[in-house]
Amino acid sequence: CLGIALARPQRVEATSEVEASGIDIVLAVDVSRSMEALDFNLGGEPANRLEVAKTVIDRFIEGRPNDRIGLVAFAGRPYLVSPLTLDHDWLRQNLERTEIGLVEDGTAIGTALASSVNRLRERDAKSRIVVLLTDGVNNAGKVAPEIAAEAARALGVRVYTVAAGTNGEAPVPVTDAAGRRRVVMSRVEVDEETLTPVAEETGGKF
Repeated sequence: CLGIALARPQRVEATSEVEASGIDIVLAVDVSRSMEALDFNLGGEPANRLEVAKTVIDRFIEGRPNDRIGLVAFAGRPYLVSPLTLDHDWLRQNLERTEIGLVEDGTAIGTALASSVNRLRERDAKSRIVVLLTDGVNNAGKVAPEIAAEAARALGVRVYTVAAGTNGEAPVPVTDAAGRRRVVMSRVEVDEETLTPVAEETGGKF
């Protein structure tokens, strides 16, 4: 007891307050196989679209310390990576773990947008935003992008769409029958004709 007393133990009750800005943001990120295309450079080295997107998103999160941010990833269907949170360190850890191939392949833009909007539907934030980043054309899911955009507008959610990649040809890694990985030039396409009106329908921008 004397030893414990000499150590002078103290109980400290500490709290940390974070002031939110009232802006809720859901980031919807494409993780389909086409995001493996190597048409970017990062630090002077070839980088795939998802690597570059994650770097940009990480900087975006860092620059919005007072906003609640959530993360939805999608390919053939969407899945929740992180709910809306002010714990951005935890959010960025989950972003880092986001990978290609966790769900069936495809690009379900409309379904991903609808899922993201649903995350914001009952929030009372002064501003609710979806940032949707994709490199392809809607070819999966049960909801058309135009229908999802109409739902977003009706609920007062603004959508900003971002295209990652180039139109034309891009180097894409593939695995041959022997299991060897090699890079081939493949035809790629970004559907600006869909992404632009989806954003404009909600008061956002492409």
